[in-house]
Amino acid sequence: MNIQKAYTATDVHVAGEAFRIIKDAPFIHYQSLQELNEQFPHAYEIEIKLLLNEPRGFAGLNGCLVVPPFKSGADAAVVFFDHNGTVPMQYGGIVAVITALLECGQLKAKPSNEYSIETVSGIVTVTAVMEAEEVKLVKLKSEPCQVAQTHVALSYLDLQTEVTLVQADQQYAIFDKAELPFEIEMDNLTDINQWGQKAIKALEGKNKVDRVVLLDHSQKSEGKIKTVTFRPDCYIVRSPGFGTTAACSTYLLGNGDVSVYSPIENESIFNGKLTAELLSQIETDYEFRFSARGFITGMQTYVLDPTDPLSAGFLLK
Repeated sequence: MNIQKAYTATDVHVAGEAFRIIKDAPFIHYQSLQELNEQFPHAYEIEIKLLLNEPRGFAGLNGCLVVPPFKSGADAAVVFFDHNGTVPMQYGGIVAVITALLECGQLKAKPSNEYSIETVSGIVTVTAVMEAEEVKLVKLKSEPCQVAQTHVALSYLDLQTEVTLVQADQQYAIFDKAELPFEIEMDNLTDINQWGQKAIKALEGKNKVDRVVLLDHSQKSEGKIKTVTFRPDCYIVRSPGFGTTAACSTYLLGNGDVSVYSPIENESIFNGKLTAELLSQIETDYEFRFSARGFITGMQTYVLDPTDPLSAGFLLK
């Protein structure tokens, strides 16, 4: 084996969503996190493919590059990326990064449990509670969310329905599962996939939507919901989704379906769970506090062999 490059990474999952955290990427010159973020897709094109594409990664894997902070008071800085380039902000990535830094001893635990992570979207303050050298709980705040449009009529083949659009970290199209004959369970994955493809087709060319969400709120009186979230390429998000949880909470609060004083637990089709509680409401804008936990799944060294015919990797969706 001819090793041309080697990268060490820590893998963390947050409610089922996978993050690959790297700290030893090749040096490039930059004077700010914004400049690093702008250079990243070109300067680290090989690394993105090597670390996220199959056979080392998969279509749903997210990347985090951790570097020393620029801003005074920040504990670390991070650039988020996926297969297409950089991403401004990932709530799950913040949970993954603070978990890895604390549990691997790269960041000293504070008595206050309060930490600041620098991102291109600004400083993110998190609360990370440690017990017996493990991060047991991470809390962080959402950006404002609001209902953008209601009762949007859609039709495609046999799909005749209405959708609500909610602006959270992205634009979410929320569909009510009540009118569908199947439950959000793994046994019904084929039906769920077929429905998702129709919903995405129905939205094409009509509204800019970043995520399609099927929402089961039959247990909302108990503070529980269940969702499945699709990307525009029909790929199912592997976690309940921080943005999905905030968007669905905004939808239910806007309808008066849940109490403003009760947290909402969102469960995915894969049984991952995230919790959101309302922090503030200003007119139609809602802000939430998320609660989640990350789990380190491995620490690996990935190598690039120039004779490998699949050195750039591939993606199956």
